Amino acid sequence: MANDKGRRRASGFPQGRTKDEGQMTIEELQGQIRRLNSKAGQMKMDLHDLAEGLPTDYTQLMDVAAATYEIYRQLDELKQHLKKLENAK
Repeated sequence: MANDKGRRRASGFPQGRTKDEGQMTIEELQGQIRRLNSKAGQMKMDLHDLAEGLPTDYTQLMDVAAATYEIYRQLDELKQHLKKLENAK
């Protein structure tokens, strides 16, 4: 997880590139949030499992925690954008 070069974000778009949020429909955004929510839940469980096994694999802790943080940050951003779209209706 330390090397994200060429990886796709959980949103399905390459790192640093997303569909223009202004062009996204509410339904598309909801679908993206559902997919990201599923991935975030799995990452949270992975982080929990890693923490339970400490000190074994402690060297992976920062990478897994950073990836988990990033997916929840993206999820929060998408939810805020969805809320704005729904309020603009």
